[in-house]
Amino acid sequence: MTFQSDTNSPSSHALLSCTDGLAVMWRDFLLLVGRVMVGLVFVVYGWDHILDMPKWAATFPGRGLAPWMAYIAAPAEILGGLFLIVGFATRYTVLVLLFFMIVAAFSSHAFWSVPPAQRGNQGAHFWKNITIIGGLVVLFVSAGGRISLDRILFRNKG
Repeated sequence: MTFQSDTNSPSSHALLSCTDGLAVMWRDFLLLVGRVMVGLVFVVYGWDHILDMPKWAATFPGRGLAPWMAYIAAPAEILGGLFLIVGFATRYTVLVLLFFMIVAAFSSHAFWSVPPAQRGNQGAHFWKNITIIGGLVVLFVSAGGRISLDRILFRNKG
């Protein structure tokens, strides 16, 4: 017996169909868990940046960025993370955070342009950012799910 998880994807092999059923059954809860996990990364790092804003902003010129950008980036991290956690304006929030992460990956963690002793550390941070970008893309496609403020505030009332 096969299980089709949605109308746009093919059925799984019979031996794997139970995973499709679990994914469908737990979809909204797992979207919530994923949003919270990704959102927490932004809240935690944004909070650290807010607490030491002058020091963090001072690192921006070395990355090819203007220091004033730090004063926009840190609140965007915190608000974006909180918006993801509660599922508010999820797709718009994801677009802002995607921009932020792409800039951060290529300006702050350009492992190919640092001395060999720093390449491993910067490479790990770069690829971590690429992984977060992947998670954000998935959230862009899936949106907030049923357990989100998006669903509560903007559901069809007609």
